[in-house]
Amino acid sequence: MANDSFSKGLTSATGAPAFVDLWRRRALRVGLVLAVVAVVIALLAQRFDQPALGWEHFLRAWLEGFVGCFGFCLGGMALLMVQYLSGGKWGLIVRRPLEAMTRTWPLIVLMWIPVAVLGASYGKLYPWAKYADWADALKSGAISADMAHAIHWKQPMLNTTNFYWVSLVCFAIFAGYILLLNRWSLKRDADPEPRVGYWRTKFENLSGFGVVLYAALLFILVIYWVMSLDPTWYSTIYGFQYLVGQAFMVLPLAILTLIGLSKAEPIKSTLRVIEQHDLGKLCFALVMLNIYFAFASFLIIWSGNSPEEIPWYLDRIRGGWGVIATLDVIFHWVIPFSMLLSRDLKRIQSRLSVVSCIMIFAGFWDLFWLIEPNFKDAARNLHFSWGILEYIFVPGALFCFWLVNYFTELKKRPLIATNDPHLAEILDHDYVHA
Repeated sequence: MANDSFSKGLTSATGAPAFVDLWRRRALRVGLVLAVVAVVIALLAQRFDQPALGWEHFLRAWLEGFVGCFGFCLGGMALLMVQYLSGGKWGLIVRRPLEAMTRTWPLIVLMWIPVAVLGASYGKLYPWAKYADWADALKSGAISADMAHAIHWKQPMLNTTNFYWVSLVCFAIFAGYILLLNRWSLKRDADPEPRVGYWRTKFENLSGFGVVLYAALLFILVIYWVMSLDPTWYSTIYGFQYLVGQAFMVLPLAILTLIGLSKAEPIKSTLRVIEQHDLGKLCFALVMLNIYFAFASFLIIWSGNSPEEIPWYLDRIRGGWGVIATLDVIFHWVIPFSMLLSRDLKRIQSRLSVVSCIMIFAGFWDLFWLIEPNFKDAARNLHFSWGILEYIFVPGALFCFWLVNYFTELKKRPLIATNDPHLAEILDHDYVHA
């Protein structure tokens, strides 16, 4: 039976509480400061580092920030569809934050444009674009024989035309799914009849194929956007690492959002200890799944001892990169795994918030480890430069601007789906104290 405070809050609320505007303003201010610092650092890098790399580091860091924000937006869509397929009461309270994440997709497309124009069209990021004439590049010594061979044989796929068309078609497909998921969610709330079976079947049919399609398309996109930074590299598990990595960051952000919103109705009455505990357990499962994919890939390639595959890891563990790799393991697995083992921690908001922040930070740290060593000046050569600082400020600025968009979308809808069969159960007093 719903309590009075929740009923009052639910009927009066049209969106997120007013203090979300404060979150949005703070995110905008921080984003602007980080953006200004990033530009200043790019100018310093151009002056004191290699001039050719001054703005190239800025673009590399932009790629990291774009991929991270893309993960929040489309990872939110994937997790939303997983929730529709799996069911469970945890989905009732995370649904609207996840929907708000998905509706940031126009900003993601805007973030992609510099990567496409500068990275692909002008060849500032991708060797297959810069050295499309691989034969001349090989003769001049600009690229190695292995690189020339890879560019030659992968040219039917790795070319600027395909880069644009594949990315745009995928964005269009994602936009279609996001439109349907958000539109049907409001229609279900407005439905005067419960029609539980009808709406459940409708969302399951959309999400079942959608999850499979998204996994396939994500694999293709990360090949173009990240893996092709080194055309000689290939991995059959690479896309799945990104798929799990997105959920690894999305769920903690949803938890942080709910904990912040729990200061007011209606989340104050719906985010009970048991729901929070369930979300903490899901985070723990994602930590385990994430380390499984990452370590399985490393173990198989390292044990195979193939000269075509091992250099990718050597670029990321030698020349100082071993420190970054070790910290990646600590941030990604050791700390969250150790903390989430505690039942009490998952039930204390302040402590679960700390773990969630660590997981989001670990996601960006991992992207830095995946992206930067692809470039010749950084592979097996971790060294301080002004340009390397861009990996702090550029992704930070893009993430803050994405948060501004996310908080804006969060205020546009009621925070609880009212026409949901789990609503009565989640507010039952016996269930609350279970």
